[in-house]
Amino acid sequence: MKTKISVLFYAKRSKAKNNDQVPVYLRITVNGKRSECSTGKNIDPSKWNSEISRLKGNSEEARTVNKYFDVLSSKILEIERILILSGEPFDATDVKNLLIGRQDIERYLIPIFQDHNNRMEKLIGKEYAVATLKNFKTCLAHLKKFLWNSYKKSDINIKKIEPAFLNDFDFFLRTKVKCNNNSTVKHTKNLAKILKTCYQNNWIEKDLVMYYKGKFNEVTTNFLTEEEIKTIRDKDFISQGLNLVRDIFIFSCYTGLAYIDINNLTKAHISKGIDGNFWIKTHRQKTRTASNIPLLPIAEEILRKYKSHPLTANSEKLLPMYTNQKVNEYLKTIAENCGIIKKLTFHVARHTFATTVTLGNNVSMESVSKMLGHKSIKTTQHYAKILDKKVSEDMSALKNILTAN
Repeated sequence: MKTKISVLFYAKRSKAKNNDQVPVYLRITVNGKRSECSTGKNIDPSKWNSEISRLKGNSEEARTVNKYFDVLSSKILEIERILILSGEPFDATDVKNLLIGRQDIERYLIPIFQDHNNRMEKLIGKEYAVATLKNFKTCLAHLKKFLWNSYKKSDINIKKIEPAFLNDFDFFLRTKVKCNNNSTVKHTKNLAKILKTCYQNNWIEKDLVMYYKGKFNEVTTNFLTEEEIKTIRDKDFISQGLNLVRDIFIFSCYTGLAYIDINNLTKAHISKGIDGNFWIKTHRQKTRTASNIPLLPIAEEILRKYKSHPLTANSEKLLPMYTNQKVNEYLKTIAENCGIIKKLTFHVARHTFATTVTLGNNVSMESVSKMLGHKSIKTTQHYAKILDKKVSEDMSALKNILTAN
């Protein structure tokens, strides 16, 4: 049954003071059952407006007293939210006791985590990507299994969480769920974010995150060679869908934009740069950092190709896009038809832009970092490995210098 809670402030005339002052009481009603307590405020009954449960007028006294009642109302709303998220039944007396401090609010980990995910879901497309929410949902599912496996409980009071909690969760993921190192660390750090929030809100006394030291293993991401890019570009498919996804993938290879960032592109993101040529000027959805990219001829050609497409001609969209799932299905078919063993993804396309297209052609690390929208050049150094071709060119130049001497 849905909990219905209401709040009422009223002048309790039966407890009028000798100086004609009347105490104001607070009545909390939960599902029809009441609980009352004094607010500690006494007022002149002639100044009380029973219809709005506040003092009349705009005097200093009225503003101060009414503001105090507003604060009490806000506290009750917060208590209500926390109690509902706990999943435990409660009544008006519970709300009153928590309001006046007769007991601590008992907060439980699962409702806090679920509340985080609910808020994240409302910010999809604004601050978070669908994949990020999916990761947190998976983490929550693992957490529920961990709690039952380790404590035989469906939830845990956050004040009872021990410093070893994150490391125990890490161990559970490795041994019971059979996650690899990077998946284990990713899920544990997601849980750590929730516990960090609890600490920052003063719900727990210790920063439990400081006890966890998990580290990601470096992963070498595939990228395409010039020959592989050309093979995909030159391949003509019977299916219009395959041709479209091929073009979008190539567009990513020549701009470094991720799938979601291409999907978000509109005509407003195209403008002339300081060189007089067309640039894409946007912000990465993942990090919200600026990403300014001069349009290479191949990328510009693809934009012109789809300028009159039914999905772009009558909208602000620059390119027609399928769902991420459908795109990945088509990319698998494209790889098979082009004889490419590597798994094609937009991350591979982005990495290809960083290596084969830019660094491999002597574009500076600083420029690549700015175009990719990285916050730190260290990310670019990790992301874009120097190609063997570049190493070969550098060593050939050195060989010529040594030979000349």
